[in-house]
This record gives sequence, structure tokens and C-alpha cells, in this order.
Amino acid sequence: MEKLCVIFGAGEVFSPRKAFNKNDLIIAADGGYKAVTAAGLAPDVIIGDFDSSDKPTDTEAFVVKLNRDKDDTDMLAAVKLGLRRGYKTFVLYGGTGGRLDHTVANIATLAYLNLFGAHGYLVDRNSIATVITDEKFILPKQCRGTVSVFAYGGASDGVTLENLSYTLENAELSPDFPLGVSNATNKDGGAISVKHGSLLIFFPR
Repeated sequence: MEKLCVIFGAGEVFSPRKAFNKNDLIIAADGGYKAVTAAGLAPDVIIGDFDSSDKPTDTEAFVVKLNRDKDDTDMLAAVKLGLRRGYKTFVLYGGTGGRLDHTVANIATLAYLNLFGAHGYLVDRNSIATVITDEKFILPKQCRGTVSVFAYGGASDGVTLENLSYTLENAELSPDFPLGVSNATNKDGGAISVKHGSLLIFFPR
């Protein structure tokens, strides 16, 4: 079974709907410590500059104190830690629902993961966001609802949308025209692929 790096941020957290396995790495990013304990989980690592919360003292987790004058967000620092430990699949909670600029930063973090052959999933109340680069994404069969697809970081070529309400074949999407918004799944699931470039995908949780 694929092992997960699960990161809790300080944004609005929507309770996880699955149990995690012993090989999964659970990280609290700064103020995400409150959220992870509220979810009944014990973090393996707590990392942050602790500008939005006090540094925890009553924990058995490994605590990493970051300098407040840094380029990385706490979420990105947590992602880098997971990458160093060999994880390739990341699930991010508490990365939306607060400040809009933080949400945008966390979407950029999804794209950052692609640089290392890894993938991230940013969990919101009703949807999940992910970024793919030069590859194909198969929607989970249980998905039912709205799917939106956007070019990310520049134009995306060779975009194909299969088994959705509106399909595309070998098309180009540009970041200045939201052609892929508000598509929908059907009973056959769906697939999204891009030959050159990156796509930001939102699909039902």
C-alpha cells in the first residue's frame, strides 16, 4: 500500500475521512498542531516558526523550529521534510479556507512537488486540488460532481479530457481563459492528461 505524507496546516481543516496507516508520516505545520490533535491524531513531526501558535512542549513528536525570516512557508518546509524522507504522495489539510494568499501558496506547493516526481492533494470542504505535469490523471471512480481544469504556470498543450460531460482532445489551455471550469463527471469516471505543461485540477472529495 502506498505510504502517505499527511500534513496539517493552520487553515480551515475538514476532518479526514480515512484512517492512516503506520507507515504514513503525519506532520503538523505550525498552527496545524491544534487541528491534528483535534482530529484525534498524534503527529510524528511538528514543524514551523510558531508565529501563529506556541511551540508545543507536551508532545512526543519530533519538533523542528524554523527561523521566522525564511523563504519557505511552513507548509512548504513540511513538504520538503517529507520529500527528504522519501515520500511521493502528499495529502494537505488546513491549506484552504483561511487567507486567500496562503491558499495560492499551497497550490504552488502542489506544483513544486511535481518537480521531484511527487504528487500532492490539497483537501477543501467538498473538493480536492492537485497539479499534474506532462502526465495523465485518472479520476477516482467514486467521484461524482464538478471537475475543473486550468492551465497552470503557462499554456498547456495536448490536453485531453475523457469521459467527462465536456470532452477535449489534444487541445491547448491558456492561463488567461478558464475554458475548463465547471465540467462534470459521469458514471464512467474520467481521465485528464496533458502532453506539455501543467494542469491544476479540482475534483470532488
